[in-house]
Amino acid sequence: MQNIYEQFLSSAQALQGKTLFERPGRPDLSYAQIRNLVERLAAVLTDLGVTPGDRVAAQVPKSPEAIALYLATLHRGAIFLPLNTAYTSAEIDYFIDDAAPRLFICAPDMLSQHESRRCRELAIETLGADGDGSIMARSANVIPCEAPHPCQPQDRAAILYTSGTTGRSKGAVLTHRNLASNCEALIDCWRFTADDRLIHALPIFHTHGLFVAANMAICSGATMVFLTGFDADDVIDLMARGTVLMGVPTFYTRLLKSPRLDCENTAAMRLFVSGSAPLLAEDHRAFTNRTGHAILERYGLTETCMIASNPYDGERIAGAVGMPLPGIDLRIADPDTGDLLAQGDIGLIEVAGPNVFEGYWNMPEKTAAEFRPDGYFITGDLGLIDEAGYLQIVGRSKDLVLSGGYNVYPKEIETLIDDVPGVQESAVIGVPHADFGEAVVAVIVPQQGAGLTEAGVLSAIAPKLARYKQPKHIILIDELPRNVMGKVQKAELRSRYGDLAKD
Repeated sequence: MQNIYEQFLSSAQALQGKTLFERPGRPDLSYAQIRNLVERLAAVLTDLGVTPGDRVAAQVPKSPEAIALYLATLHRGAIFLPLNTAYTSAEIDYFIDDAAPRLFICAPDMLSQHESRRCRELAIETLGADGDGSIMARSANVIPCEAPHPCQPQDRAAILYTSGTTGRSKGAVLTHRNLASNCEALIDCWRFTADDRLIHALPIFHTHGLFVAANMAICSGATMVFLTGFDADDVIDLMARGTVLMGVPTFYTRLLKSPRLDCENTAAMRLFVSGSAPLLAEDHRAFTNRTGHAILERYGLTETCMIASNPYDGERIAGAVGMPLPGIDLRIADPDTGDLLAQGDIGLIEVAGPNVFEGYWNMPEKTAAEFRPDGYFITGDLGLIDEAGYLQIVGRSKDLVLSGGYNVYPKEIETLIDDVPGVQESAVIGVPHADFGEAVVAVIVPQQGAGLTEAGVLSAIAPKLARYKQPKHIILIDELPRNVMGKVQKAELRSRYGDLAKD
C-alpha cells in the first residue's frame, strides 16, 4: 500500500497539468505546480533542521500552500501537527510544550505573538492565506528536494490533538498505515475517481477536511474547488460544475434555508457527505425532498479516522451512520464488563483495524486504558446495531459537546470559569442549537454575595478560549443537581435548559 505522499506523487506524475486546486477568482494550480512547491518546501524543511520523526506544527489559514506544507512534511518523514486557527496563544503554549515541534508555522499577522518562543530547538516561520509568508519566500530560493524519505507503514505521519473530560489535551498519533488505509477504503466505498470535482469548504486542521476530503482528492487525482469558508450561495453556484460536497451538519442546515436549493441546482452533483457531528433526521429528510439526493452520513473519530458509512448503493438511513468500512471490525460492548452485547442492545462502540491510531503522544497509561486486551479501541460513544445492520449512535459516555462540527470539552471551560473571582462552581453542557447542532452553556453557582454577571464571566474567560468554545449562554443558579454520590447530574441540566438555544 502506498502512503499518502506516494499516492500524491503518482497522481502528479500521471496528471501533470490537470487542475488540483480550483480557486474562484484566482488562478488554478495544477498537480505539477503543487508537486514542485511540495519539493521546494521539503528542501526548506531540511534547511530548517527538520528530520524524520520531528514534529511540524502549523496554525495557518486555509490555502493550497498549507496542503503543500502537509505533503512536504510527509515527504521528509516528519510528523504533521495541524492546529485550529481559533486557538489562543495560551492554548498554543500547551501544544508546543507537549509535542516539542522542531518547526512552528503561523500566519504572518500572528508572528509577534509567537516570536518569543523562537529558540535553538524551535524554528518559527510564517504562511499566509495568499501564499505569502517567510516559508514561501524561502521556497523560492532552494533547489527542490525530489527524493522523499522512505517511510514504513508503521511510521508516524501526524498528530491531531483531542481532549477528554480531564481537560488535558491528548495528541492522537496517526501512522502512514492509518491514513492510507482509511483513504483507500473511502475512495472505494464512495466511488471517488479522477473525474470528481470536490467542493472543499471545510477547514483543514482536523480529520474531516484534511484526512478525508483532501487526502481522497489528492490520491484519486480529483480536483478540489477550494473555498476558504462556507457560504451557502457560493456553494450552490458551484454545484453546477461540482460532483461532491463534504460538510458538517451546519452546512446542510444553512443550505436548507436557501430557496435556491432544489433539484435543478444540484443536478450535476453525485454525492453529499455529512459528518463530524450528528445530522438532524429532519434535515436529512428535508434535503432529500428538496433535491432528490440522500445525504450520506458517516462516523469517525480523531483517533480512528473514518469507521463506518452509510452505503453508496443502498438505503441511507436518517439517524444512522451505516456499516463498518472494509477492513474495520466494530462491536458493541457492555460499558462495565466489556462483554459483547446482542444486536439491538446499547453499549460502548469499540473498533479494531488498520485505521486505529497508535496511541496518545507521551501518554502510555492513557493509551493502555483506552484499549481492550485484544486490541479493540474503546471509542467512548454509545451505540447499537439495528436489525438492518446499521450502526446508530445514541449518546456519548463522556460529556463532549459538538458545536458546528468542533469538539468542545466541558472540563477545560469549567476550570477557567471556576478560577473567576466570585464563582463557587460550574457545569458546562451542550444544548440543541438549530445552526450549530449544540451550543455551549455554562451553569454557574456564584459565591454568596458575589456580583457575578454573564458579561463579566465571558470577558474573564474569552481571551483564553477559542471562539467556538465560549458559552453562548451563562445561567446563574443556587446549586447544581447531584446524585447520592455527589456527582453533578448533567443530564438533568440538559433537560432543564434544553430549549434555551434552539432558536
